[in-house]
Amino acid sequence: MSADNPVTEKEERSLNFIEQIIEEDIANGKHAGRIHTRFPPEPNGYLHIGHAKAITVNYGIAQRYQGQFNLRFDDTNPVTEEVEYVDSIRADVRWLGAEWDNECFASDYFPQLYDFAVELIKKGLAYVDDSTKEEIEAQKGNPAAPGTESPYRSRSIEENLDLFERMKNGEFPDGARVLRAKGDMSSSNMHLRDSIMYRIKHAHHHRTGDQWCIYPMYDFAHGQSDSIEGITHSLCSLEFIHHRPLYEWYIENLGIFPSRQIEFARMNVAYLITSKRKLLKLVTENHVTGWDDPRMPTISGMRRRGYPAKGIINFCERAGVAKRDNTIEYGLLEFSVREILNQTAIRAMAVLDPLKVVITNYPEGQVEQMELENNPEDPNAGNRMVPFSREIYIEQEDFMEDAPKKFFRLAPGAMVRLKGAYIIQCDAVQKDPATGQVTELHCTYFPESRSGSDTSGLKAKGVLHWVSAAQAIDGEVRMYDKLFTDPEPTNHEDRDYLEFVNPDSLKVIPNAKLEPSLAEAKVGDSFQFLRMGYFCADQDSTAEKPVFNLTVGLKDGYKP
Repeated sequence: MSADNPVTEKEERSLNFIEQIIEEDIANGKHAGRIHTRFPPEPNGYLHIGHAKAITVNYGIAQRYQGQFNLRFDDTNPVTEEVEYVDSIRADVRWLGAEWDNECFASDYFPQLYDFAVELIKKGLAYVDDSTKEEIEAQKGNPAAPGTESPYRSRSIEENLDLFERMKNGEFPDGARVLRAKGDMSSSNMHLRDSIMYRIKHAHHHRTGDQWCIYPMYDFAHGQSDSIEGITHSLCSLEFIHHRPLYEWYIENLGIFPSRQIEFARMNVAYLITSKRKLLKLVTENHVTGWDDPRMPTISGMRRRGYPAKGIINFCERAGVAKRDNTIEYGLLEFSVREILNQTAIRAMAVLDPLKVVITNYPEGQVEQMELENNPEDPNAGNRMVPFSREIYIEQEDFMEDAPKKFFRLAPGAMVRLKGAYIIQCDAVQKDPATGQVTELHCTYFPESRSGSDTSGLKAKGVLHWVSAAQAIDGEVRMYDKLFTDPEPTNHEDRDYLEFVNPDSLKVIPNAKLEPSLAEAKVGDSFQFLRMGYFCADQDSTAEKPVFNLTVGLKDGYKP
């Protein structure tokens, strides 16, 4: 999306179809070579991964061609819109690295949009309709057969002007009348069958207050807002392709700046949903903890989970800009996130399922400081000191009493290297007499085997992470998995998408043992817990107990 955030050079690509159109426009001198794009979300919910794609495309185009980029709030429905959403959208767009040249609101254009509507009435291209919602639906019919004209379609221009002004003045109740465009009731495109332009809503607007009681519909407001702002290329998702003829009809009949709508495939990602209505249901029915739940495909949820902005942008760029809808593999998202975190995340040691190890020949009360590198991918990341003592914790899964031949971790009589410390050998196993569960290992260490100065001559095939028992801090670790068990949970005609909510999408580990440096983690800081995965410090952290979210595992078999 920007020069400091490219997809790698190996992935250099030919121009996508939008860039081809734009370069042709520039070559032909259209708009004097000026490029101006916008991102126009409705402030009725939180942004999601699909919006990230739209931001990446629109802002990326503006950047590539030294153009301008607007953030415009399409706030034409006062019933569903809130200042909270406006603020969250600003934060999300900025977090993704998109800097807008102009912040606009469709509500800023209400007077001008009203004048446009009056102009269409005067041209005999719009009329006030008293039909009910159900009657209008019946009039439109279906694509296979022509619709029927409203009985109010033949109203005179004078009567329409009077009624529309009275609608504006608040003389009629909600739903009593609408303003419709006089299109073509025989068109195969349903949007051209006398589309509704204005409806009556006596509702308080978050910016205009009670100034208006009529509000423009999306199809009328959108293209005209683009035109008012001088948007040269209105880039939107493929679902709006059937809206384009109406978009162009309004512009042509008003004789205003001809913004051009271009559609591209929406962002469909396996195991994710992007319907605001369905996401809202997940929140209101408590399937998740909120819009920013780390399992949600919202930008705020992905940020809380620890997804870096660069990872999301690279994912969107790798998904590409296509003319046809397709489903992007979830693995590509995780790959793009993991790629950035591998370069940037500080390494740390955390034991999620602790098993105590007593090093019997290590001096009691002695504590050594072991120097470990913070990030082998970043030579400037420096090192940190990690305390080592007689009692440590390792992962339960790193010990097997009856280990197979190729088990290179700890077993009776086997040796392993403790990361950044010593080689140890397991000598004895303690168990709970009642359950037979292993509770403690007794090991010996080899003083000459210290990492960085090993003169022991010993070879240990396995390397384990660990934490010192006395200095370890307790932390909560939240292990997240996909929110849905089905890659396309909304594509089942006979089943509700909520049936596919993954009951194991969150597993909480309440008392993980963490190296002491993690006590200093700030909300949003990312770490690679050695051998375990990438984790992010959560906003629920306290001074007494930090909380970490699993962002993504260390690796999987996915290859882009």
